[in-house]
Amino acid sequence: MDRIFSGTFPMAEANKSSNEAASALPRDRFALLFAVMLVAAAGNTAMQSLMPSIGRNLGIADLWVAVAFSLSAVLWVVAAPHWARRADHRGRRALMRLGLYGFIASMLICGIVAAAGLHGWLAPGIVFIIFSLGRGIYGWWGSASPPGVQAYVAARTEGEQRTNALAAIASSFGLGTIIGPAIAPLFVFEPLGLAGPLIVFALIGMVVLAALILHLPDDTPKRPARGQVVDYPTMGGVNTQAPLVEEVQASAKLSWNDRRILPWNIIGVVGGHGYAALLGVIGFLVIDRLSLQPEHAQQSIAIVLMAGAVATLLAQWWLIPQLHLSPASLVLWGSLLAAVGSALTGVVDGVYGITMSFALASLGFGLYRPGFTGGASLSVAPHEQNAAAGMVTSVNGLPYIVGPAVGVALYGLWMPLPFLLTGALMVALAFWVSLRFRPSSPAA
Repeated sequence: MDRIFSGTFPMAEANKSSNEAASALPRDRFALLFAVMLVAAAGNTAMQSLMPSIGRNLGIADLWVAVAFSLSAVLWVVAAPHWARRADHRGRRALMRLGLYGFIASMLICGIVAAAGLHGWLAPGIVFIIFSLGRGIYGWWGSASPPGVQAYVAARTEGEQRTNALAAIASSFGLGTIIGPAIAPLFVFEPLGLAGPLIVFALIGMVVLAALILHLPDDTPKRPARGQVVDYPTMGGVNTQAPLVEEVQASAKLSWNDRRILPWNIIGVVGGHGYAALLGVIGFLVIDRLSLQPEHAQQSIAIVLMAGAVATLLAQWWLIPQLHLSPASLVLWGSLLAAVGSALTGVVDGVYGITMSFALASLGFGLYRPGFTGGASLSVAPHEQNAAAGMVTSVNGLPYIVGPAVGVALYGLWMPLPFLLTGALMVALAFWVSLRFRPSSPAA
């Protein structure tokens, strides 16, 4: 495994221009594909930014809000590989439509039931049950769009055009994590209040769906291809590397206990739980630390989340290609930055202090996560890449089963506790990586 730490870590240039990336596809088609991915990520992260305020307004316990936060992520991880395998059997455009149907239905259900609860027409318990159902619809059916988009692009492009197009498509998911929280406060209006952004995003999804049905032909592609499973879109947590989409073929199987990839699985699970816990409580921290009323907190929450998303994308789009670090070094330095930022977030006062501290933590996680992904990929042979990619996706999703709920439970004991413990966890991870791998090259 020494070769993993002696070389540099290759990063796709996800910020290639869309015009260059789309050169093998008509611009109108590529714009539609970009919009499908963008609206799915923006709408979901906008909803995540709204959930703490909605929960506090309805009187729903923070823990149950975290459970609803986790549900769609868990279902996404379970369902996304199924839709990726079905791309050639069901049709790529059909998968995109199915994903948009899931997105629209989820937003409408969550928006309508939230509005009813905020007006006192439904009891909080009923609101939570129906809201969770809506979140589940997004996780299960909404995850069908990304593999369909990727397979559609990959089957109609070749060589460098394919790489550029997929990089641009991947960047749309990352951009959505910024755009969603940024514009959500603009759609908070009466009589819908905090439910307004959910209804507006459902309407935007309908426009994209109509354009997809009317203007995107489902013609016969040049070759069979299937989309790589895309990680669940979280607030600044999306991996924006261009996914590798290969022709459909049988791939080797990997054991979770394989000595080559097991250390990277440990890194992914440990660090992933730290980040999931951080995301689960940051909205509540903004409300409580700034002593805001939930209905007036959305703008401050959006500022903090946008800063985190921008820092993450800055790390992945610009900083990593400039540094040329090995995967082990990315994990090491990313974990240390995440530790400092997480601890500071838990103790500082004021919106400026919280924003800068959370951005520092997000910058660290933006370095750590591609390090984990790249290390897992480089640890196995070329014919095992598909199996490794599926395992990485599963590892990225596992922390969202219990991570946010654990974070909120610790937050209920003492406000700074989940942030300080996340910091300690990331320091321990950095120390273990330094002992386990001992990178020897200057770049490491």
